Amino acid sequence: MNEANTISRREFTALSLAAGVTAVSGAAAATVADMQDSDVVITTPDGSCDAALIHPKGKGPWPAVILFADVFGLRPTMRDMAKRLASNGYVVLVPNPFYRTTKAPGISTDINFSNPADMAKIGKLRAPLTSDAVMSDATTYVKFLDSQPEVHKKAAMGVFGYCMGGPMTMQAAAANPGRIGAGASFHGGGLVTDKPDSPYLLVPKMKAQYYFAVAMNDDARQPDAKTKLDEAFKAASLPAKIEVYDGCLHGWCVKDMPNGPDGKPIYNEAQAERAWGELIALYKRVPV
Repeated sequence: MNEANTISRREFTALSLAAGVTAVSGAAAATVADMQDSDVVITTPDGSCDAALIHPKGKGPWPAVILFADVFGLRPTMRDMAKRLASNGYVVLVPNPFYRTTKAPGISTDINFSNPADMAKIGKLRAPLTSDAVMSDATTYVKFLDSQPEVHKKAAMGVFGYCMGGPMTMQAAAANPGRIGAGASFHGGGLVTDKPDSPYLLVPKMKAQYYFAVAMNDDARQPDAKTKLDEAFKAASLPAKIEVYDGCLHGWCVKDMPNGPDGKPIYNEAQAERAWGELIALYKRVPV
C-alpha cells in the first residue's frame, strides 16, 4: 500500500543532503569501519543525557541527524544503524531516551511483553517522556549538534526513529521547525491518539518532509491512523509518504528485535532494507 501526498513540482524540486555533503567535503561515502564513534554527555534542563555521536573521520562539515531509539534504548544495534547512516556523510546523534531514570540501554531485549512486572519496568522508564519533555530534549540535542565543528549548520537536520522513537521525531520537528527538514518514522507507536498532545496534531508546527513506514499489524489495530496523518500533512502543505508494509510486524526494521509470540523472527531483512532505502531517499530531498 502506498499513499503519498500530492505535492507541487516546486516542492519536489529539492536539494540533496548527499550532494551537499559532497560539495562541502569533496569526499565519497566512507565505510562503516571509518566512522568516529564517541560517547558524549549532553546537559539538558532535566539532567545529563548519555549519547553516542557518530560521524566520518575528518573535519567535515556534514549534515546532522538525530536517531530516536525504540523502547530498548541506546545499544549496539542503534549505534550500528547510526554508523551506517553516518558512512553516507552525516553526523548522527543517538541519545539515551531514558537518561532521567537510568544509563543506556535501560532495558534488555529479553523483556517479556506479556509479563506485568516487565511492563511495569517499561512504564517507569517511559513515564518522564511527556511531549513537552521530548520537545525540550530535542531542542537541546539540536543546539548540541550545532555546537559541533563537524556539523554543517546551513544544511537542514534530519530525524528518524523506531517504535516509540517515531512520535519523538514529530515532537522534535515541531519544536525545531527552523532546523529539522526531514523526518522518518518506522513502525512508530502512538503517532495518532485522542489526547491533546497527540503527535499528529503537531504537524502544523513543522516544516519537515516525512516518511512513515507502518507495520501491517499496527495498521490493522488502527486503520484510520494513516488517514489522519495524511490529512494533517496535506492541510499543512507538507510532503509526506505513508506506506503500510504488508506482511511486516511491529519492529521489523530492527535486527535485535525479539521473536514474536509464535517464536518466529519479527525482523524482516528484505523489508528493512526497503525501509532503509526510503530513509536515504528522504534525506536527499530538502525543500528549496
